Amino acid sequence: MKYRIQYSKAAIRDLDRIWMEVFDASKDYDITEQYITDLMDKDETKSDYPESGSPLYYEDSFTGYYFIVFKAYIAFYRVENDKLLVDRVLYGQSDYIRKLHLFPYTND
Repeated sequence: MKYRIQYSKAAIRDLDRIWMEVFDASKDYDITEQYITDLMDKDETKSDYPESGSPLYYEDSFTGYYFIVFKAYIAFYRVENDKLLVDRVLYGQSDYIRKLHLFPYTND
């Protein structure tokens, strides 16, 4: 069964930000477009077997997320029915656990 890939609004904003970052670094439209296409193609490779992505654990518990690494970025996705839901595409050296809202914020 092939799963349909769906990007959240946050993931689309992430891709737009990545597009700008790559374009700012390369100053080349074609390089930037190819980078984004390659990133999205990497997501597509999981559409047949989405659970073949790397599972994301936090404090020894599976978070429900899988992830795919593409160069400096990580795409985080969940599997729901016949969909592969890409929630975020984040810089690999960011505090992605916090950005994924995997634990409640405290006022401490």
